[in-house]
Amino acid sequence: MKVLFIGNSHTYFNDMPHLFAEICRENQAEVEVAMLAHGGRGWDFHLEEPEVRFNIRYGGYDAVILQHTAHPMGDLDVMARCGRKLIDWVREAGARPILYMTWTAKEDGEAAQDAMSQAYLSLQQETGCEVAPVGQNWWRYHREHPETELYAADGQHASEAGSRLAAATIAEVYLGRELL
Repeated sequence: MKVLFIGNSHTYFNDMPHLFAEICRENQAEVEVAMLAHGGRGWDFHLEEPEVRFNIRYGGYDAVILQHTAHPMGDLDVMARCGRKLIDWVREAGARPILYMTWTAKEDGEAAQDAMSQAYLSLQQETGCEVAPVGQNWWRYHREHPETELYAADGQHASEAGSRLAAATIAEVYLGRELL
């Protein structure tokens, strides 16, 4: 099976798509991954990149993981409009769109997660696509394991443990079974 990740540094930090593939293999699912990610960029940027549409249309992917910019998220109307278009492209190509919900910056804390989560959940409700609730799992895991640092030193990106949590959450949705 083939999975394409489209996002930014929250996708490529710690080579998270590779971690996702490892987790899938550990769970008896052989997966090839590819990634189109540019630091600080959102779905509006990806819509304008010819390689994105080409890869979605002709890459033969089973699923496409879509991650929007996180800190800040920018104009949520732009996010929703561009997300809908990317979801349409993915479906037209016969693949599964899966939204990769990110987490809030460390300084913003758990209280800010609801707004970020809602942006993804609203798009899910409108389009019927799946959401990998990384941001929600991030804060649940933090409460249950406060000794594990999920953030990198910058307080925005994931540490290796945080990237593993993101990869496992996405794998749960992709594989359709609980792993965490």
